[in-house]
Amino acid sequence: MSEPEDPERLLAEALRAQAVRAPQPPQPAQPVRQPEPAEEPPTTHLAKPAFPAPAGYGLLSGADAGSLERERAALEPAPSPPPDPVAVTRQATAPAPVEARWVLLLALLLGLAAGAVAGLLTLL
Repeated sequence: MSEPEDPERLLAEALRAQAVRAPQPPQPAQPVRQPEPAEEPPTTHLAKPAFPAPAGYGLLSGADAGSLERERAALEPAPSPPPDPVAVTRQATAPAPVEARWVLLLALLLGLAAGAVAGLLTLL
């Protein structure tokens, strides 16, 4: 199974083929003299990128390292903003059941109080 053609490459080939078949403008009878440029500041050339651009990259969009970095940056997901703090609501906890020892202590105290009242009534 053949791999699909790169649309950019296909367009570049079509433009080249069209340019080959395009009629050339007629040449003038006398060559035109170009005016001599005035003192121009020296141009600075960019250094070659440290890594070569991948094959087939940049047919129409340029193959310099800066465009490759822009493409990589465009493909990376944007950093998401930190999430807003969420208010946590907690359900009120039910009171714990009463322990058995407290029930026994209460029964003992009520028994002593009832016995004291019965003893006082018999003495009167």
